[in-house]
Amino acid sequence: MRSIQTQHTFSLSSVKPLEGLLNYREYCLTAMKAALRTGARRFECSPITGSVLKLFGDLEGLTYLRCPDTGSLFLAQRPEPAAWAVLLAQVSQHRHSPQAFHTGLVQSRADHVYAPKLEWIEEALRLQDMLRPTVLEVVTTPSDFTDILRESAVLANVLTVDETGLALDSAGVTDGACVEAAVLLESLDRACDPAALLGAVVSRLNAGGLLFVTALVSSGFDAAVLGLHNRYLYPPDRANCFSLQGLSALLRQAGLTLLEVSTPGVLDVEIVRAHLQHDPSLPLGSFERRIIDADTETQEVFQTFLQQRGLSSFARIVARKS
Repeated sequence: MRSIQTQHTFSLSSVKPLEGLLNYREYCLTAMKAALRTGARRFECSPITGSVLKLFGDLEGLTYLRCPDTGSLFLAQRPEPAAWAVLLAQVSQHRHSPQAFHTGLVQSRADHVYAPKLEWIEEALRLQDMLRPTVLEVVTTPSDFTDILRESAVLANVLTVDETGLALDSAGVTDGACVEAAVLLESLDRACDPAALLGAVVSRLNAGGLLFVTALVSSGFDAAVLGLHNRYLYPPDRANCFSLQGLSALLRQAGLTLLEVSTPGVLDVEIVRAHLQHDPSLPLGSFERRIIDADTETQEVFQTFLQQRGLSSFARIVARKS
């Protein structure tokens, strides 16, 4: 099993600036609370181990629970699946509206977020001798990645499917055909039922097919340090925040063999620094403050260490269906 580092660096401000995120985050929290008022069900057991989830804490009136076995985090109260689909569509449309910060960063995010993901997918396909595959992109539309995928000379075809509909098995690949590869870019982070979504995706993979997963993980440095103070933790986008251990276990349980498990994140230290600048009273330990106050070289070495040891908060996984 491989673990990959990256030399591709960029600033937080070029992809998801904290100050720019806050209005979008507030929109998401308001939309989530409104959806819950139409009806809710409690997420009580870990989709990874089946253990009863333990209280993690309150996030602006919304409760998060923690898997006692893996440290993965889950939103406790969730709308019914149909309402969840409407909610995801609502926030996705807002994310692409002029009111959200993402609009002004379209090209920057294409260069620093999506282009490296495409390179990663293409390289993994080459390593597995998979030529001109059909790829299933699992997402809530509109997707910034769809056109980038379709422009790839390596892929024969790209099919885009609604993630919530796929999990409910009420939508999906029109003819029900299987595909050679599937892409889940942070879809498990926002899935109403992540195990059901993963199972539906795996059922549509050919034997030997590849699954590409990216996720923010609770075991990463900035997520672990900030906890509920983490402004990048909010539903529905982060209704689930798996630890790297938990995410890996979930994929194995779905019948997948892990080929690559990496945490090539480059923003952990910068994210903690941005939070401290936003709120100097954050309860950080002396070690974390020493890292934030260290010189650039020390911070770069530390970020490289996080990548190497699977301790960054951004994870990517390549898995193969048996």
